[in-house]
Amino acid sequence: MECNDLRCPVHGSVSTRGMQLSGRIVSAKAKKTVVVEIDYTRYIYKYERYLRKRSRIPAHNPDCISAKEGNVVNIAETRRLSKTKSFVVTGVVG
Repeated sequence: MECNDLRCPVHGSVSTRGMQLSGRIVSAKAKKTVVVEIDYTRYIYKYERYLRKRSRIPAHNPDCISAKEGNVVNIAETRRLSKTKSFVVTGVVG
C-alpha cells in the first residue's frame, strides 16, 4: 500500500523529536486521529506511597499504520499538527 500522507513520519515530511511513549488506543473515532491512554505511577513523598495516574494524548494516525482501537502503539513527539495534536503514531506493538 502506498502512503500519500504528508504527516507520516516514515513517508511524509514530519520529523519526530522529544518524547517517545507507548500506550493503548482508547478511541479511534476521528479521521486520522487516535486517543492514546498512558498509565504511569507517581510517588507521593508525604504519604510514602505511589499514585496511579493516566494521561490521554491525541495522536495522528497515518494511513500506512492505521492502528485500531485496543492496539498498543508507540507514539513520538513532533511539531504541532493541529490545535490538540503534537504526537504521531510510529508503530503498532500489539
